[in-house]
Amino acid sequence: MKSCGSMLGLWGQRLPAAWVLLLLPFLPLLLLAAPGPHRASYKPVIVVHGLFDSSYSFRHLLEYINETHPGTVVTVLDLFDGRESLRPLWEQVQGFREAVVPIMAKAPQGLHLICYSQGGLVCRALLSVMDDHNVDSFISLSSPQMGQYGDTDYLKWLFPTSMRSNLYRICYSPWGQEFSICNYWHDPHHDDLYLNASSFLALINGERDHPNATAVTHFVSPCVSLPCFHAPSTTLKVYLRDSFGLKTLLARGAIVRCPMAGISHTAWHSNRTLYETCIEPWLS
Repeated sequence: MKSCGSMLGLWGQRLPAAWVLLLLPFLPLLLLAAPGPHRASYKPVIVVHGLFDSSYSFRHLLEYINETHPGTVVTVLDLFDGRESLRPLWEQVQGFREAVVPIMAKAPQGLHLICYSQGGLVCRALLSVMDDHNVDSFISLSSPQMGQYGDTDYLKWLFPTSMRSNLYRICYSPWGQEFSICNYWHDPHHDDLYLNASSFLALINGERDHPNATAVTHFVSPCVSLPCFHAPSTTLKVYLRDSFGLKTLLARGAIVRCPMAGISHTAWHSNRTLYETCIEPWLS
């Protein structure tokens, strides 16, 4: 006759197998209830608008990010909206700098910067004068990084009596440089006037020394991505001098062309296909 102790030992050996059989029907429910693997949170995103825009213009972009990267904290900065976007760009750079510093402080793992049209110039200048930023990816979305020269609806509204060929007379004056659009007006027929008069673009492109040169740094890592920025000509001075890291970015494959055929400039921040191609892959 087996002792009570030996019987308990035998039952103890069989107990796990018996419980497994009893729990098999409930296994799917147990798997659903079990905690899943830890999912790293996405880095926050800051969005800077363009000329005459406001945060409302980016409602579609917010929807796309929420769909593809749920839980991402997105901040569309409401500064220099509407007509205030015509204020001098260095003034805007200072204002946006004050706004992004506390956001950066709350994102120790870094964040992404999506800047549309004129906002791309603001952001590039912002990063050039911040040596302590933690921007992981800078997305310059349809921005005139090499300047603007051409007729647009905005220009016709701002300067209804001025033709494109004569606009330099306004933009390259002290009065004209008080308008943001003149800060990046680059007339190829009057390059000498541009270099002497431009108070913004010529400085951030390294085409003229900045009054506070010690504060201006080259546009380099950790800003390693510039989607939607057209591949620059290797003959440009800013490329030859590598004024803001173009050679570095090209070598990393960080400058890409986006599908813009049939997409108007004002739809770049709301087109789903363009978002999936040029923005979404960089958000992680």
